[in-house]
Amino acid sequence: MPTLFPHLHDAPAKPALHFDARVIEYGRLVGLANSLSLRIADAGRVAVWATSSPYTCVGVLAALLAGVPVVPVNPRIGTRELDHIVSDSTPDLVLAAPGDDLPGALAALPRVDVELTVEETAPPVGTLPEPGEDSPAFIVYTSGTTGPPKGVVLPRRAVAGTLDDLADAWRWTGDDVLVHALPLFHVHGLILGVLGPLRRGGTLRHLGRFSPEGVATALEEGGTMMFGVPTMYHRLAEVLDAGGADGDRLAAALRGARLLVSGSAALPLHDHERITAATGRRVVERYGMTETLMITSVRVDGEYRAGTVGVPLRSVDVRLVDEEGKRIEESDGETVGEVQVRGPNLFIEYLGRPDATADAFAGGWFRTGDMATRDADGCYRIVGRKATDLIKSGGYKIGAGEIENCLLGHPGVAEAAVVGEPDPDLGERIVAWVVPTEGQEPPDAEELAEHVARQLAPHKRPRVVRFTDSLPRNDMGKVVKRALTHG
Repeated sequence: MPTLFPHLHDAPAKPALHFDARVIEYGRLVGLANSLSLRIADAGRVAVWATSSPYTCVGVLAALLAGVPVVPVNPRIGTRELDHIVSDSTPDLVLAAPGDDLPGALAALPRVDVELTVEETAPPVGTLPEPGEDSPAFIVYTSGTTGPPKGVVLPRRAVAGTLDDLADAWRWTGDDVLVHALPLFHVHGLILGVLGPLRRGGTLRHLGRFSPEGVATALEEGGTMMFGVPTMYHRLAEVLDAGGADGDRLAAALRGARLLVSGSAALPLHDHERITAATGRRVVERYGMTETLMITSVRVDGEYRAGTVGVPLRSVDVRLVDEEGKRIEESDGETVGEVQVRGPNLFIEYLGRPDATADAFAGGWFRTGDMATRDADGCYRIVGRKATDLIKSGGYKIGAGEIENCLLGHPGVAEAAVVGEPDPDLGERIVAWVVPTEGQEPPDAEELAEHVARQLAPHKRPRVVRFTDSLPRNDMGKVVKRALTHG
């Protein structure tokens, strides 16, 4: 039977995990994970207190080797959400680092500490049989946009398939050292960022906390790939723009990387351009979500287009549909439709929510709720969420992301978020929330509206521009537009 981690069987003599000064080689990781897997093998599900530490990695790996589904828990979670997740997923126990102080609902569960010392008689890998590929690997909770968070049940086939698809698209091998500082409770940082290197037999170097200096050091010391979210790349672009010794050092380090990947939200074109101008390197974007894992990516051997999320991965079928659910055949880069997906990358169900699961599909296709265009070469460009980023104004369907990118091209704009608000005449009016560039006089609202009208089209100009000190963001750096549209 196929295994999720084929390279654990030969335990290559090199680092598997690198967190600050703590380095865990493959042989030691195998001993740690297998010893723990035997202790938790009888559990139905386990919660993992998913701090940005090697304890999380060992705990998750042990559960997967034991065939026990993992419920990753955000250490910054609120009490109400934690209570819901624990009562909904009903884990039998919780895995945490020794000394971690667990909050209420988790503290009430039986606890098993994750140790980082290897027993002399640690069992070999393969002591426990792996379950089938359709068995659950993770239950990951989505952000609750229309009620309590839903538990997305991800099978082992989806994890293996998406990682192998990315290996194909990015030429990802065991020689790669992946650098990132992403949190380890969700798909990007945990499944891609931890399990990806382990499935390939490579190395993860986790920074703990993100900093441009930390990125430069890790890449100088052998990092070949970097994963980040747009807010991280924006900070890198700012350092590159500032120049000086820090900017020069960072530029040289980024030039030495084989692959720079951005995900979880669209990377503004302005930051693409600044990074490429300073380093000669391009940032590759990919697209996915919790229910689907990865859907598309720019390929390392394909044509590069900043602002697109590339083409469908090799095992994934993607289509665009109109409001009636009819397939859109046009590949003109302009026609907007909802992204629908099918393939082995899909989740099994929303835990305990059969009605919600059924509603999420249309004839076997998962309805993502994301809106996109497709060009003649099959590259997709995400214009936003159907619920918050598709603005219907004056008879036009307008993607918020296009306007946001345009605003970010103005020197007086540091951050921007565009939403639609009800309008008795237009149906919806375009409203731009803008964080002015620090140290500069804030631009005039009318100036910004005209900037958009000149660059795009008159009907895409913001009718209202509101200035703010910061935009509300979640832990992955995505702007929470509900906080803007509902106060």
